Amino acid sequence: MREETYTTHSEAETEELGRVLGTSLVPGSVVALSGNLGAGKTAFTRGIASALGIAEGVSSPTFTVVNEYLNGSVPLFHFDLYRLSGADEVYDIGWDDYLGRGGIIVAEWSERAPEIFHSEETIYVDISVGEFSQDRFVRVST
Repeated sequence: MREETYTTHSEAETEELGRVLGTSLVPGSVVALSGNLGAGKTAFTRGIASALGIAEGVSSPTFTVVNEYLNGSVPLFHFDLYRLSGADEVYDIGWDDYLGRGGIIVAEWSERAPEIFHSEETIYVDISVGEFSQDRFVRVST
């Protein structure tokens, strides 16, 4: 597994890092995001959406569990696993169906169901807050 760590100093820089990663994603890619509340997972996802040409606003799907963005070059399925109790619930909402739809999956709070991330296409992104409140350390593992 290859791992790189980046430092961003604003929400805009975290979003830009997501955009850069998004340019390398292909249909079937899965991005497993982890990090504390407010770390920048949704900002990172906005960047990925931007790279896919998705113009609509990206927001956290905390209450809907998954938001679908279908107007880009590739569909983006944005999951938030925070309110789920584990893999069984993720599978119950159609995880396997989403995997088969030829889009890109980004899942926030991936640590809530780590066993669902087993494909070779999974990219692990952990975002943590730095010494200063606007700083983020973004670890990307492929």
